[in-house]
Amino acid sequence: MIITPAEPRDLSKLLDFREEAAAWLRELGSDQWSRPYPADRLLATIHSGTVFMLRDGQATVGTVTLTPEAEEGLWSERELAEPSMFINKLTVAREYAGQNVGGRLLDWAGDRAYRAGARWLRLDAWTTNEALQKYYLQQGFTHVRTVREGSAVNGGPRVSGWLAQRPTGPAAHGFSDRTPPPRRLCFAA
Repeated sequence: MIITPAEPRDLSKLLDFREEAAAWLRELGSDQWSRPYPADRLLATIHSGTVFMLRDGQATVGTVTLTPEAEEGLWSERELAEPSMFINKLTVAREYAGQNVGGRLLDWAGDRAYRAGARWLRLDAWTTNEALQKYYLQQGFTHVRTVREGSAVNGGPRVSGWLAQRPTGPAAHGFSDRTPPPRRLCFAA
C-alpha cells in the first residue's frame, strides 16, 4: 500500500468516505459525523498539505489528516507549548476493516510527527463513542481528559472532546511512503 498527499481530485472520495463512515456509525447507534462536512473546508485542508491518502493499486483504502494545529478550545496552553501533531478524520474503507489499516495509519502518523520534531501525537474523539475511545486506548493512546463545554456549535456541549495522546516515534507501518518530508515544527523552549 502507498501513502500519498491528497490532491483536489480526491475531494469526492474523501466526502464519500465520510458518508460511508457516518452510515456505519449510525448502524452502531452513533450520531458521529451525522452532519455533512463542508466540501470547501475539506478542500482547504487538502491544499494545506495535511490530508493523506492510502492507496492499494487503484483502490483508496483510507485517509488521515495530520496537522500541527489543534482544534480551538481543547488543549491547555501548557499542552500547546509541547511539540505535538494532531490526528483528524482517520477513515478506513469498510472493505478493509479488520486488517489493522487504521492502526498502521496511526503508526505512520506517529512516525511522521516524530520526524517533524513532535513529542506527542494527539487526537480528539467523539465523547459518546466509547468503542472508538477503546480502540484508541488499544492503539497506545492515553486518555488525557474529556472536554464537554467549549466552542461547540450553537453554544451546546462539545461532541468531540475526548482527548488522548501517545508519544511519537519511528514506526514500521509497512506503507510505501510517497509523501514529502514533513516540515519541522518550531516551538519555543
